[in-house]
Amino acid sequence: MTLELVSKTQCFDGSQCQYTHRSNVLDCAMRFSIFLPSQAEKDQRFPVLYWLSGLTCSDENFSQKAGAQRMAAELGVVLVIPDTSPRGDDVMDDPSYDLGQGAGFYVNATEEPWRAHYRMYDYVVDELPDLIEAHFPVSERRAICGHSMGGHGALAIALKNPKRYTSASAFSPICNPMACPWGEKALGAYLGPDKSRWEEYDTTVLLGRASEQLPILVSQGEDDPFLEEQLKPETLEAAASAAKYPLRLEYHAGYDHSYFFIASFIEQHLRFHADFLLTLGE
Repeated sequence: MTLELVSKTQCFDGSQCQYTHRSNVLDCAMRFSIFLPSQAEKDQRFPVLYWLSGLTCSDENFSQKAGAQRMAAELGVVLVIPDTSPRGDDVMDDPSYDLGQGAGFYVNATEEPWRAHYRMYDYVVDELPDLIEAHFPVSERRAICGHSMGGHGALAIALKNPKRYTSASAFSPICNPMACPWGEKALGAYLGPDKSRWEEYDTTVLLGRASEQLPILVSQGEDDPFLEEQLKPETLEAAASAAKYPLRLEYHAGYDHSYFFIASFIEQHLRFHADFLLTLGE
């Protein structure tokens, strides 16, 4: 699969790059960002942290606002940031911000008119890592993290594929999408009315059913305006307690849903992942 370099910028003695490629899974052109520490330009292979962004975001929000590159460079971790949905004139969209382009929800759509392109789950789990591992000096050690809709995606993907990731974390995740307006709208459109299909992508349900455990860190701002209606971390906490799952859920007074919150605690998340990415053998 051919990659086309869009931009390359020096950052903390590494390279912040943006690429486009044709996605077979999504049947459209896709763009992703990648940060390569300076060490990655040598004859070594480095672990990868995949970051999944939230509603209305692209691959640029995290790379430009989170300030993650400094710590990633220090730790020797590659950052990969995909877009949040398929894009293009031929890709189905919706006039609302919480459905369609920019709102892929990291699921494999089964319903028309979405099923032709909206297969972000397969893209994140399989196609993109295969592409990254074929073209960049990275190992098969992966961790996954995200924010809001991307936090939902990161946790659900990790819980469904515990052998593919060393660890997972999230900022302000949509913890129980089956039971919130954002999730009900998106899952209903992409997966249809049968709610048993929705359970396959609901973090709270998946955590309660998990047969394998991996380290999970969740950070939630107490002043987040979406906390009660959309995010519902208490459901995840209750599921973890019932399943005796070692979830690390931290509340932070005064913080909201923005990238200021992410920038304030991204170092903690990167160090959390590095403890597993850099100590586990391939």
